[in-house]
Amino acid sequence: MAEADAPGSAAWAAFRLREAQARRADRRRMALWGAPFLAAVLLSGVASEVRLDALPDVPAGLWRYIDRTIPPLRLATLGADLANWFWGFGRWADMLLQTLLMGWLATLLGCAVALPLAFVGARTLAPTRWAYFLTRRLFELWRAVPEIVYALIFVYAFGLGPLAGILAIAVHSAGALGKLCSEVCENVDAASLDGVRSTGAGWAQIMVHGVAPQVAPMFLSYALLRFEINVRSAAIIGFVGAGGIGQELFFVIRQFIFTDISAIVIMLIVVVSAIDMICERLRCSLIGAER
Repeated sequence: MAEADAPGSAAWAAFRLREAQARRADRRRMALWGAPFLAAVLLSGVASEVRLDALPDVPAGLWRYIDRTIPPLRLATLGADLANWFWGFGRWADMLLQTLLMGWLATLLGCAVALPLAFVGARTLAPTRWAYFLTRRLFELWRAVPEIVYALIFVYAFGLGPLAGILAIAVHSAGALGKLCSEVCENVDAASLDGVRSTGAGWAQIMVHGVAPQVAPMFLSYALLRFEINVRSAAIIGFVGAGGIGQELFFVIRQFIFTDISAIVIMLIVVVSAIDMICERLRCSLIGAER
């Protein structure tokens, strides 16, 4: 260590002073951002009427409800007890299949709308500034409204049934996928597009031959992720008569048929978990292939 940099020297004192000033500046920044954040948390709790004194009672109350939904199971008569518990297995399985198909078709429709518009919604690729601005606002409009609200609108317009649920999920999916995929397009290597542009290709040809091959794996990954989400959404929007297992689940909840509630929820968890695991493996394969 040089003599000038030794502890007790003027240079060392100046270094320690700068270090202390930097720490004070960091603390001021933390206080500057931390105070509004803490205030927002407290305000949210007050506005949401959160009662901390009631939180200790939540686990006990939740367990009492779950305990009422599970019928008594005895080892000697386990087969008969399970058969009685899942008495509507065939009908519920048909409704789950309908829910699965609703999520699948809604994902396809959402992708068909969002993916072409993603190129227009990319800041670095949009043909004009107005096209970029309007496309981004359209994505925001589609995803700002929850699926269940769209489902209520489409149920009023088209009547009860899966069609309303498919359209509701498709609109929301188009908004979410459009944003994600347009951000992927913004990160493409612009230099790699020069070769396509040098051939005299127009904007659409550059998107198809230059951008699409680079972003296709991520597009597919996001589409699979959205499919998982849409299957769960299809189960929820059935509460408003938009088809799927949600209609039956809402009925048994309103009628307080507790054992049917647990049976349907267990079947739904198994199906959604299986879909999640399959889609996860597919996404990992796609990302691995891209790398």
